[in-house]
Amino acid sequence: RSDLRSDSAFVFVGRDGIGGLGPILRPLKARDAAMRANEIQRLAVARTPFGIPVLFHCEALHGLMANGATSFPQAIGLAATWNPDLMARVASVIGRETRSRGIRQVLDPVINIARDVRWGRVEETYGEDPFLTSVMGVAYCRSIEAEGVATTPKHFVANIGDGGRDSYPAEMGERELREVYFPPFEACFKEGNAQSVMSSYNSWNGLPCTADPRLLTTVLRKEWGFKGFVVSDYVSVLEIMNKHHVTANKKETAKRTLEAGLDVELPEVNIYGSPLEEGIREGLISMDALDQAVRNVLRVKFNLGLFENPYVDPDQAAKINDAPPHRDLAREAARQAAVLLKNDARTLPLGKTIQ
Repeated sequence: RSDLRSDSAFVFVGRDGIGGLGPILRPLKARDAAMRANEIQRLAVARTPFGIPVLFHCEALHGLMANGATSFPQAIGLAATWNPDLMARVASVIGRETRSRGIRQVLDPVINIARDVRWGRVEETYGEDPFLTSVMGVAYCRSIEAEGVATTPKHFVANIGDGGRDSYPAEMGERELREVYFPPFEACFKEGNAQSVMSSYNSWNGLPCTADPRLLTTVLRKEWGFKGFVVSDYVSVLEIMNKHHVTANKKETAKRTLEAGLDVELPEVNIYGSPLEEGIREGLISMDALDQAVRNVLRVKFNLGLFENPYVDPDQAAKINDAPPHRDLAREAARQAAVLLKNDARTLPLGKTIQ
């Protein structure tokens, strides 16, 4: 849960165990965040029935969204560099700073294709071109995954702001989806080694993407061979019932999403708690689907090495976050991201002397 303060997190983890925690470490400086993460991990390992470590997640679109982390140019600026090697270097730094604090999953990159500048999330994307988005997304995912942090390409799929409005229904044919909106996701999984993915708020051709088995199982797992886990966008599971109005109650919502292939509900437990448990007991929801969802999450935790060593070094976290070389890289990225929109004053070509 993302809304837990530290004391309540201790009580919650100590009593029941919990699979993951949201950005509760975000307000803390690097050393304090690492110490807090270690404390919570010790609780999870020592006081829960199976000793399963917690998977912390946070946002890291252009640098970890945390107190004292290095901030790089926004994604649309990084795309404007046309430099995947630079993107890889930036992502490596993001991955190192993220892991140093005990955070092992980032809810990025945003690889939706931005084709309407009125959409309020254009700056989070790599722009309008599927090829450039794929290349930059792969560089981001591959580099962060190499640092031991799971990446989460989002939002699957076509959360593109139809008409300039965020998360509006997407009405498009299969060919457009496969030629424009699918390629960056497929590339991030097959070439970037991304181990998680986030479903989107919107519907595609009338069915909410968070409860669409064709997207989350047929395409993602059967066609592309994805072995990671699927998380929901924040509160999107509840919104299947409250906004899309395609389910009548929470138990039906739990059935539709779990059996479609959604493994984790974020940020808090509205549907995947008591409604899911009751639906399983009553035989309304497939136990096999629940087992598979648990298996998908545990596989990634094993891949990340959380079971072998869930702890981090607070001194190392304090040393590398916002370190001078990282600031230098951010400055280099900012220079390369600069774009000349008009040359009215004949700024280019640059002369030999600059006054």
